[in-house]
Amino acid sequence: MLKIKTSNPEETFEFGKKLGNKLNPGDIVCLQGDLGAGKTSLAKGICAGLGVTVDITSPTYTIVNEYRGRMRVNHMDLYRISKEQQLTDIGFEDYIYGDGVSIIEWPDKSGTLMPDNYLDINMKGQGNDREIRIIPQANKFIGLITELKKDADPIN
Repeated sequence: MLKIKTSNPEETFEFGKKLGNKLNPGDIVCLQGDLGAGKTSLAKGICAGLGVTVDITSPTYTIVNEYRGRMRVNHMDLYRISKEQQLTDIGFEDYIYGDGVSIIEWPDKSGTLMPDNYLDINMKGQGNDREIRIIPQANKFIGLITELKKDADPIN
């Protein structure tokens, strides 16, 4: 596990950008935290690190926004999902098992459809201060955590 502290939305974005630079096709990043925790700011940074140059908007109402950078990026917000069937209907498994990077806000709404291999990011904070906890849920992300530790100012 790695813990990072950011003090404003720009720092959260920059950390996301560093993370995005290290992601590979097929990676799944799950963002968890209360409303206003900074998930979308982090997602915007991840997209920038993946080479997405268009404006990133929250997919709260569309469920999925697709972007093109150095690879395809699927940004999902599952907040409004109430049944797994809704995810099946939008092709959730096609997205997460495809060759792009999937960023999923509110992943707990995916139920049994979520695979075991993802990068779990938990965010919490007050005001502009954020604590970001990164927990690899697969061995393939352990190396990524090691690389991020070199680039980041971790907290205990």
